[in-house]
Amino acid sequence: MAGLDLTALLTENSYPGRGIVLGRSEDGKNAVIAYFIMGRSGNSRNRVFTPCDGGIITEAADPSKLVDPSLIIYAPVRVLGQRTIVTNGDQTDTIYDTMADGGSFSRALRTRTFEPDAPNFTPRISGYVKINSGKMRYRMSILKSDEGNAESVERFFFEYPQPVAGEGRFLHTYRCDGDPIPSFAGEPERVVLRGDIDSFANQLWENLNEENKVSLFVRYLPLDGSEPETRIINKYEKTAGQTAEKPIKKADIIR
Repeated sequence: MAGLDLTALLTENSYPGRGIVLGRSEDGKNAVIAYFIMGRSGNSRNRVFTPCDGGIITEAADPSKLVDPSLIIYAPVRVLGQRTIVTNGDQTDTIYDTMADGGSFSRALRTRTFEPDAPNFTPRISGYVKINSGKMRYRMSILKSDEGNAESVERFFFEYPQPVAGEGRFLHTYRCDGDPIPSFAGEPERVVLRGDIDSFANQLWENLNEENKVSLFVRYLPLDGSEPETRIINKYEKTAGQTAEKPIKKADIIR
């Protein structure tokens, strides 16, 4: 089965919300990790990705405008040995701590539920990639309400032990824009992965909705164990005052 065109999925959806892409690069040499955030409110848009301990954290672009940090300030990406964890909320820490104590990805997430942001009840999406002896595997999960029922959580887990070169899976919080915003439904979407890290990062950033996009993280992890490459793109500069457009530049390359 052929994968979907990631460019088309992004351009045709003005608000997928927060999204995770995991897979294997076109040349088969790298594990691919991507995470993006979008926002409709001023509070959600007032964010940047900042490198931290091998992963990233979200911070307020303008701290003076931060209203409620509870669901927007967290560590989307953390690294635990050979595993890189990526999520859309503070469940990153739950997964990290559980795995560090010898537990599993699924055990960690069975202690969590969807976000308490009625009426949307935003799903918690999560994934991790593990590289070992030149091979990779990854898992993904979504925790969501049962069609907006605050009393009923649904937990789904997906495992990809033998990723194919040039193929990935795309999981995002919302099907599309709306009020309330409809949650993602079904399996993570099978997508085609093309090009090196720069072309892939540009493909994602340029095709996210211009008004709603906020930040993007992309990492290529070589299966041979060499140093990973990372790209971080923030729409806004982190300042003490007014935010301004921030172009892609060499300073955004973290090695």
